[in-house]
Amino acid sequence: MIAVDARLNAYRTGGIATYTRELLNGLAKLLAPTALTVLEHRKAAQPTSTHFRRRTVWTPPHHRLERWALGAEAALGRFELLHSPDFIPPAFGAKRFLITVHDLTFLHYPETLTAESRRYYNQQIEWAVRRADHILTDSYSSKNDIVQMLDVLPQQVTVIYGGAHPRFRPLPASEVKTQLQRLGLPSEYILHVGTWEPRKNLDRLCTAYQQVISTLPDAPPLVLVGRAGWNFEAVRQRIDALNLPSDCLIWRSDIADEDLPIIYNGAYCTVTPSLYEGFGLPALEGMSCGCVPLVSNRSSLPEIVGEAGITFDPENPSDIAAALQRILTNETLRQEKRTAAIARASQFSWDQCAAQTLAVYQMLLPQPIMTL
Repeated sequence: MIAVDARLNAYRTGGIATYTRELLNGLAKLLAPTALTVLEHRKAAQPTSTHFRRRTVWTPPHHRLERWALGAEAALGRFELLHSPDFIPPAFGAKRFLITVHDLTFLHYPETLTAESRRYYNQQIEWAVRRADHILTDSYSSKNDIVQMLDVLPQQVTVIYGGAHPRFRPLPASEVKTQLQRLGLPSEYILHVGTWEPRKNLDRLCTAYQQVISTLPDAPPLVLVGRAGWNFEAVRQRIDALNLPSDCLIWRSDIADEDLPIIYNGAYCTVTPSLYEGFGLPALEGMSCGCVPLVSNRSSLPEIVGEAGITFDPENPSDIAAALQRILTNETLRQEKRTAAIARASQFSWDQCAAQTLAVYQMLLPQPIMTL
């Protein structure tokens, strides 16, 4: 009856792949195994969900002919509803189509994407929102963008927040200390988690950090956890030109996903200086671990962190530095924000996301869905 396109999960683990995986895990607690089929690419090493039926497809994600090739493969399943978590639905292959538009980075900041990615999203997004019977998105900020920039009716868009996995939680200090030693990390640090790409604004963060250590030489080091993404070379050159000491700026591309709860627990605070985010999952994961979020005053980030966060202008390194100095020099404020962060994070969950998504599925379908 229902199909979810999980082809991207054969190629990536974070971002949209995380959303798809956690959504399916939540739906598995609600739906009968026969109620939903997961469309998996043939190169997937393991299934995105072991609960639901799996249909192997050959069409790779982001292929120039995928609208038609995936449509032909999906048509064999005779689906009532096909959910595309990666923005673009097939041209046919089901009676109804639901898409998730996570953000409009490619319209706001096209220069931060590769030419190939710009073509894929920019040339198809207007067609996609017209083709879809309904649209999901991750924040009211993104909904406003979709309505205003793509001329979509507000009632055609439903906001459903994502969540953080339950493993993201405060951990005992003794365990954190031991695991940080295993990972070769200092006992305290300022943390950024995310793909290293222009939109993440890491050059301005590092410039701000240089200002911080000029006045607070004993400030914790800045740890950047992630991997290099598209168009990062020029950003890395600007950061290297700052000549920050190697014990102050630590790049870590080798942190396993299962170690992220430890990484967040060990951090003094997290910093998300992105120019644009559709949701901001690292900020939420950090809050779930009791880590105070410092975030851009742009897009969805203030919406997600609420009163638990400290905001700054991401295009002003001095403003970023001021936010860092504020939290580094006021332990009372940090503890207040830590308590608020844990409380704020408890309002988000993947189970809630799955239940609300299921309600949209049912809204679009003429017959009741088989639940557990």
